[in-house]
Amino acid sequence: MKKTGSIFRIVKRSTDIAGAAVLLVAAAPVCVAAALMVKAETPGPVIFIHRRTGKDGRDISVYKFRSMHAGSEELESSLNDDQLEAYYREYTLKDDPRVTKTGRLLRRTYLDELPQLYNILHGEMSLVGPRPITRQELELYTEDERRRLLSVKPGLTGYWQVFGKMRATYQNGERKRMELFYSDHASAIFDLIILLLTPASALNSIIKKGRGKN
Repeated sequence: MKKTGSIFRIVKRSTDIAGAAVLLVAAAPVCVAAALMVKAETPGPVIFIHRRTGKDGRDISVYKFRSMHAGSEELESSLNDDQLEAYYREYTLKDDPRVTKTGRLLRRTYLDELPQLYNILHGEMSLVGPRPITRQELELYTEDERRRLLSVKPGLTGYWQVFGKMRATYQNGERKRMELFYSDHASAIFDLIILLLTPASALNSIIKKGRGKN
């Protein structure tokens, strides 16, 4: 089934609603604990709202548990020149000095992304899709690539996250290739494979991050 098919759209949306609802109920105690930990460690809001680009180029507000000190989105005042240069290569930063102790735990276990289940229920994201990106990241894509990338909703998990997150980067071109591959080949079977492999991929990533810390 192609992503443009009405049956696929209905199946995908139904799966998103059912999956996000079940996960929200199951993860409710974890969400409460995460919120209390964030609030206890540093002042500021529990939820961080960041602007990303959604399907068809629409701006969306994506929710995460706050993992950084409040005000850290002001990059120039929070990072030195070397860190800024590294950040603008991949739009993420290893050993980010802005991240709190609680934030490191939440990021390492991917619990910081649980609030995005609300984005899925609201219809702005899907369980599976390319990661939601910023307008700055879109500049790395050609006009045709942007059209293809934004033809589907961004996802909580996806082809890049499961199969290439630790090695596929913007710098080597693999992240773009993988995100576009999903956009071009999205199907119910492809989504099912990604969903089934996501837990093992996340666990493997958690283990590698833990080893890297040591």
